[in-house]
Amino acid sequence: MLSVHTCPLATLGGKETGGMNVYVRDLSREFSRRGIYVDVFTRSQNPWLPRVIPGLGCRGRVIHLPAGPQAAYDKHAVFEHLPEFTRGVVRFAECERVSYDVLYSHYWLSGWVARALRERWGTPVVQMFHTLGHMKNRVAQRRSERETERRIAVETQIVRFVERLVAATPVEKAELTWLYGTDPHKISVISPGVDLRRFHPIDKRLAKTAIGASECQRLILFVGRIEALKGIDTLLRAMALLAQRHPGWLPDTCVSIVGGDPSQGEQAENAEMARLHALRAELGLGDLVTFLGAKDQDALQYYYSAAEVVVMPSHYESFGMVALEAMACGTPVIASEVGGLAFVVRDGVTGFHVPERDPQALAAKIELLLNDAPLRTRLGHQAARWAQSYGWPATADRLLALFHEVSGVRTAMAGACRGARLPLLPPLNPTTHPTLCG
Repeated sequence: MLSVHTCPLATLGGKETGGMNVYVRDLSREFSRRGIYVDVFTRSQNPWLPRVIPGLGCRGRVIHLPAGPQAAYDKHAVFEHLPEFTRGVVRFAECERVSYDVLYSHYWLSGWVARALRERWGTPVVQMFHTLGHMKNRVAQRRSERETERRIAVETQIVRFVERLVAATPVEKAELTWLYGTDPHKISVISPGVDLRRFHPIDKRLAKTAIGASECQRLILFVGRIEALKGIDTLLRAMALLAQRHPGWLPDTCVSIVGGDPSQGEQAENAEMARLHALRAELGLGDLVTFLGAKDQDALQYYYSAAEVVVMPSHYESFGMVALEAMACGTPVIASEVGGLAFVVRDGVTGFHVPERDPQALAAKIELLLNDAPLRTRLGHQAARWAQSYGWPATADRLLALFHEVSGVRTAMAGACRGARLPLLPPLNPTTHPTLCG
């Protein structure tokens, strides 16, 4: 797997970490459990970290390779350093004396590396974009939110040379076909999964105790990156409307924003965080809205279970893994009716859809759920049942079938080989990891 611009083991909720990190990490662990060796190549952002980290199960490794400065770096500038990254992948494979049956690349930067590796090795490429430049540009309101012409051009070339594309939903398949002129026969719709062992309903009182919330406190939760695309300002404006309408709610209601770094130092680097802090003050929300920063996924399950509702007011989501995690914990979701969220959240069954950028509509649905405990309970139970069909084993089954198809490897089909060791890669020698390729 190629995940150039972000490491699957990074703390979630940062500037460049989110659902894609979860996808690469949890899918790799599922493959590892089945006896399949997986190497995930990512850009080194810290020269003091080990080059190779065996953090994806007993057969999965994350390999950090230089590609420009070994620090946080503009992902668009990373493009200029992709040849360096590609050479690192080639050297690593030569040092390990391994070959790969399939390259599974994530995001457009990784797809461009996969192109060079395919030319060198002849290895088939399966690509998943996770977000599309054309779609981000369609919803951008400011010039700073627009994607570059280079990204659009690279994505257009990637869809032409790869053996197969993976779309998270039928909506994304339609976007790839419509906006990029992709042959629909090259696109396989395979939804991401959710770790049902981690995300499951927890007693609300226990969950609130775990996160330090009082039993009587009603929690409205947002989880995700702090960027304009996520529509957090719409949530703040909706809460301002509710605060005016129901001033008695203020003492026992809290909106928690999980993601980013709320410290003053980070605000200087993150214009969106600074804008949201200013908006909170302008709307007079005070202690009603709290910015909690990024949280480890082991903590997220408690936040999801403690919440009355999880809100995803995004302008665009290719899938919406936060919604799936929240539903697996038995919490209803109110989401913008955009992209993958329109597919993942079932309106009136596991939560509600609202128009994007519509604080009035969002406030109405939050008000409905906070006022109707039986409705919250019913939607939460239905959400947990709905999420059961999205476990990682089902996703891995479908991807393995696709990988065998494009690679031509003649082995037992994915469903029959669970738990068996597939002859995809030779055994690895972990004792060589610390010094591989310098």
